[in-house]
Amino acid sequence: MKPALALSLVAFLLGLFDHDSARAAQQAPEYRIDPVKANVYRFTAGSYRSVFMVTNAGIFLADPISAAAAQWLHGELSRRFEKPVRYMAYSHNHVDHTLGGEVFARGGTTIIAHQYAAEDLAWTRVPTALPDITFRERLTVNLGEGQVRLRYHGPNNGRGSVSMRFMPANVLFVVDWIVVGRMPYRDLPGYDIHGMIRSTREVLAGEPFDVFVGGHAGTGDREDVQRYLTYLQALYDAVRDGMLAGKSLQALQGEIRLPEFRDLEMYDEWLPLNIAGVYRTLEDMSYLKMREDVDSP
Repeated sequence: MKPALALSLVAFLLGLFDHDSARAAQQAPEYRIDPVKANVYRFTAGSYRSVFMVTNAGIFLADPISAAAAQWLHGELSRRFEKPVRYMAYSHNHVDHTLGGEVFARGGTTIIAHQYAAEDLAWTRVPTALPDITFRERLTVNLGEGQVRLRYHGPNNGRGSVSMRFMPANVLFVVDWIVVGRMPYRDLPGYDIHGMIRSTREVLAGEPFDVFVGGHAGTGDREDVQRYLTYLQALYDAVRDGMLAGKSLQALQGEIRLPEFRDLEMYDEWLPLNIAGVYRTLEDMSYLKMREDVDSP
């Protein structure tokens, strides 16, 4: 092979390698651990979030997120804190938060979930660790100098979705049915808009919290959660009133704007989808279009 041709071939192959490496790096989720408050930390895996609390008796961890994320986190927890993960709790049943549980179960971690989430994981044969402990309404776990209070708020997203309050730092963790700084996900797949509103009202009416951490997007405080609830109520009211007036989904997507929430991430992309999600819920769950006092579009 001529030297010039050989050099060209090497350059071409290196170019392919660099391109593939760059593409792989773009596709790989970003893993990161950030302090939240006191002994509570947030784990980031791409667009997903989880939390954990470190105590003198071990670690309490929320969602593993995925097998790859759980493997990375398991190694980092061992290296950084040199404490065993005593408990891990699933926030709800959805597989984009519950996969990877076996990574911790192999080390003797006790797995916790609401009974509805545990039932769904078993019935649908999700390839993750099944819970050792389930509960119906509330569960308090004491670990060293810390405490985690889990609470079921009724239907809102998926099955068996719960809030977790990490004490004494007073950090509240909720996945999917409360999001701060961003619109609710697309057309609300697996969501119950009534339950989202009711559950968020219940959170705000309960014991005050210092920091809110969501399973997606940013962290915030009570004011941020209140604004999220205000958006949900405005969205629901606009879609409901439009349907009662006999307007079609397409008409509502063209009319409803809610400009006071334009600063929320994904506003332009997801507002029409949010409208579609509420419309579908009112049609499927409330049978609104079957009412005699409503003109079908």
